[in-house]
Amino acid sequence: MARLAEKYKNEIVQALREELGRDNALSLPRLDKIVVSTGLGKAVQESSGKARENKRFTEAHDHLATVTGQRPLVTKARKSVSNFKVREGWDVGLKVTLRGKRMYEFFDRLIALAIPRVRDFRGLNPSSFDGRGNYTMGLSEYGVFPEIHPDKINYQQGMNITICTTAGNDAEARRLLALLGMPFRS
Repeated sequence: MARLAEKYKNEIVQALREELGRDNALSLPRLDKIVVSTGLGKAVQESSGKARENKRFTEAHDHLATVTGQRPLVTKARKSVSNFKVREGWDVGLKVTLRGKRMYEFFDRLIALAIPRVRDFRGLNPSSFDGRGNYTMGLSEYGVFPEIHPDKINYQQGMNITICTTAGNDAEARRLLALLGMPFRS
């Protein structure tokens, strides 16, 4: 069992029961999934549609697979947009949806190893919730993960991380993530 999953089961459930005044453990907020995505705009512009043959795309695909432990899904453009020089059906990004054990392991590495390595880190924005209990954050580079060797990075690429919870509102989700160890700004 992942370390954070065990912590949730043994410590956090009891703390949330007392704070929220609920006896049913299934009504308490918990992590549902984590979606890690990245856009590859420069790779699309360089390759005119066939981004899978591009070095930027291949590197981002390999690094995202290394960081998450799961093969990324290639996302395609839904519409043609002339200002962005993108046509419908072109490869424009990558995404990975993590659940279960991999989700808890990724979340543990994110809060314990990756976020503290971000330069000039002063805490995460506590207002980046969407109103339904989901939290979204961005990293400007995937080199903060210890699995990625800095010499292997040829192109800097950022990523978006969305943490989906079963909480009905932002306050419950914020409390859950704080108990799990998310370093929010005070």
